[in-house]
Amino acid sequence: MEIVLLGSSGSIGLQTLDVARRHKIWIKAIAAKSNVRTLELQAREFNPRYVCVYDENCYTDLKARLADMKTEVLCGKEGMTRLASMGCGMVVNAIVGMAGLEPTMAAIESGTKIALANKENLAAGGELVMKRAKEKKVEVIPIDSEHSAIFQCLAGNNRKDVSKIILTASGGAFYGYSRDKLRTVTKQQALKNPNWNMGEKVTVDSATLMNKGLEFIEAVRLFGVRPEQTEVVVHRQSILHSAVEFADGSVIAQMGVPDMRVPIQYALLHPARPESGVKKLSFTDTETLTFEKPDEATFTCLSAAKKAVIMGNNACAVLNAANEAAVGAFLEDKLEFYRISELVNDALENVKANKTVTLKTIFEDSNAAMEYVGARIARL
Repeated sequence: MEIVLLGSSGSIGLQTLDVARRHKIWIKAIAAKSNVRTLELQAREFNPRYVCVYDENCYTDLKARLADMKTEVLCGKEGMTRLASMGCGMVVNAIVGMAGLEPTMAAIESGTKIALANKENLAAGGELVMKRAKEKKVEVIPIDSEHSAIFQCLAGNNRKDVSKIILTASGGAFYGYSRDKLRTVTKQQALKNPNWNMGEKVTVDSATLMNKGLEFIEAVRLFGVRPEQTEVVVHRQSILHSAVEFADGSVIAQMGVPDMRVPIQYALLHPARPESGVKKLSFTDTETLTFEKPDEATFTCLSAAKKAVIMGNNACAVLNAANEAAVGAFLEDKLEFYRISELVNDALENVKANKTVTLKTIFEDSNAAMEYVGARIARL
């Protein structure tokens, strides 16, 4: 098997390479935003045919570092899109943010199977992505632990029999906090997820519950269910990764220790389940499992996501882009944590989304939302 790995320097990318090492999966190409040192080390270990750095300012440095290798060095959006469309066994898209949408569409157009860890793709453009994937008969396999769990629970079952999808959430770093208490939290606190090892943006999204909001939209798009068929529950232990309720009342759940290498491996190798190197779950050593309703009155990003998917059109693209801009400002110490949800809700209310969903309008509305948030931040 051969794969193209987009986003090789991030958390999911690094863990995908761990899986590749264990199972001797050939990496045909790797790509990352700007981390040339990591790309160089990865290229020397895995000897891919192509390496791409998204930041064009890093191209000369990377090319010089790999001058003694036969690996072809690419750069920019065009390079990333070329990798996605060149043809291989699977494209693993672990790029964070809207930058991953065009490579996803390019992979679909080329007829290449996709393992998707980029939740923004399906949050902003899921209707378009899944429609085109169906037309091209391209399989889109989720890597997110929750959607991988649902994907596994659905295996061998008739999707017409699904009555409800149950998405679990860790609750993030600020579980149990009041709205007033959220006004005093720091970036360092927000970047401490209780269970998962993730990138900065996803970890902040987990703290605001926007991560679960985006996953709510993803579930609706990926599995063809209605919003009212999708339920979010807070499960602090992150042992039960998600579940599916069927018409007969049966609930099938997928469980395991919180380690992203399991869903990554399943996406790459399913239906096979070889040894993963991950610690096994012990029921006798596991603490009590708890399940609660999320506090949507405090963590309003989740309720905003539910509202956006019901609104339809490009509302989800507006929501996603507004969040991306607000979280980016928070990580750059330009915005307080509690204002992320405030700006996301304001953008959803005030940025008029296109009724026609195309790649062009998705980016237009995303840019409008980012500009709106940027202008609001400048006035704070």
